[in-house]
Amino acid sequence: MFGHFPFFLYLCSPKSVYMCSLEQFKIDLKGLTEEVTALEWNLNKDFFDALDQTEVEGGALHVSLSIRKASGFFELQFHTVGTVDITCDRCLDLMEQPIETDNQLVVKLGTATPEDDDTVTVDENEGILDTSWFIYEFIALAIPIQHVHAPGKCNPAMTKALEELSADRSGDEESSQTVDPRWEKLKDLLPRPLS
Repeated sequence: MFGHFPFFLYLCSPKSVYMCSLEQFKIDLKGLTEEVTALEWNLNKDFFDALDQTEVEGGALHVSLSIRKASGFFELQFHTVGTVDITCDRCLDLMEQPIETDNQLVVKLGTATPEDDDTVTVDENEGILDTSWFIYEFIALAIPIQHVHAPGKCNPAMTKALEELSADRSGDEESSQTVDPRWEKLKDLLPRPLS
């Protein structure tokens, strides 16, 4: 995929003795010597736990990053593919949601200015870019707004409860169509328009 360019593979795996370290997602931009550098990570629940976020419960994802060093900036191309574990909007059980996304990030070293809306600026003295949150945001943005199990895969107990609540609600709406006669009498108290 990356031709003859070097690549590094980092793992956040359940077999690891230690929780996923976000340090591996920090890239020393000033230390990059190749014109193109390739990095790869395999992500799972440990990655999402380390970020301390609530939307994604876990997953199995592969992230490939290609960094092209240019004059005055770095172009980062992310490709993420796999599945995430998220809560079903309908039954609240966990479900696997397939994800595949390609994202680009332009980074420069220096001082941020208001015109740099499309560019990430990294302090030139430090030169370290933490990609962990960018990776998470790319994943989160790839999740559909509505996420539900395939038909018939939702928790049966929750599906039954929803159907019962829906039936009760439609019955309440029908009964609310008949107006209490006491409210009708109150309408007589409203001031009448002048003619």
